[in-house]
Amino acid sequence: MADVMELICYPIKGCAGTSMSDALLTPAGLAHDRSFMVISEDGIFRTQRRHPRLALIRPAISADGTRLELNSAEEAGRYGTVRLDVTTSAPRRDVELFGTAFQGIDQGDDAAAWLSEVLGAPSRLVRVPPEHDRVTDGLTPGTSGYADSNAVHLLSRASLTLLNQRMAERGAPPLSMNRFRPNIVVDIRHGHGHDSDGGDWAAAPHAEDRARRMTIGGTQLGYAKLAVRCAVTLVEQEAGARQGPEPLRTLADYRRAASGGVVFGAKFAVLRTGKLSVGDEVAVQEWGDAEL
Repeated sequence: MADVMELICYPIKGCAGTSMSDALLTPAGLAHDRSFMVISEDGIFRTQRRHPRLALIRPAISADGTRLELNSAEEAGRYGTVRLDVTTSAPRRDVELFGTAFQGIDQGDDAAAWLSEVLGAPSRLVRVPPEHDRVTDGLTPGTSGYADSNAVHLLSRASLTLLNQRMAERGAPPLSMNRFRPNIVVDIRHGHGHDSDGGDWAAAPHAEDRARRMTIGGTQLGYAKLAVRCAVTLVEQEAGARQGPEPLRTLADYRRAASGGVVFGAKFAVLRTGKLSVGDEVAVQEWGDAEL
């Protein structure tokens, strides 16, 4: 069997994640995941592709989503801490994500000034409005906040192990899981039984590519599509800076998608909400062919 080994929420798109032992799974993914976004003054979303220092911003969101705290991973006290009362009633403004128009609720001048200083570029912070009705694409439709696409990004440790082995063969150092910014990390459950597939499915690299429907605890996910990787994977998350050609160079050797680009991990829509915990069993009910 496979278990949840890590749960990671990213309250602000592009910023550092928060590891959790328990999380609420909502229709849009882990509660508060990508519910905020940093934008330019003209409403275009900011990304680590152009602003790798986003990785240094460590947001902390209260369980009810009403309080947000912003800190930087750089030397203590350099930028201080900003604490915000999250507003959902302020006027909406137009924002743009990958060329698609959405609405955002501006979170005020204090957050804007702090972000602008850290990033070295005029920036503002917006929140997904309650009426946000985004429909995501893929084999299983769903919704999400300001995520690149679908609600949940799932990745197995076996997939990362294989990638690191292939990079080692060309003399490259291993990468940590946070380069890929997953929400759910799964691994085999050692010393226990087998699933309906007849084996420990998560022991096989990229088995998540073939999982079409799975349950985790009392929740259920439906496969949407493979995760196409971009230049964000080149950013060393602890440093907030690009470092070399990996992993894209090695992924291009063996993970090219038929539709273009390189893929690593899979995206899922939420079919049944509920509570998730590290250690929950991940059971696959339906399998398909990998779209590679």
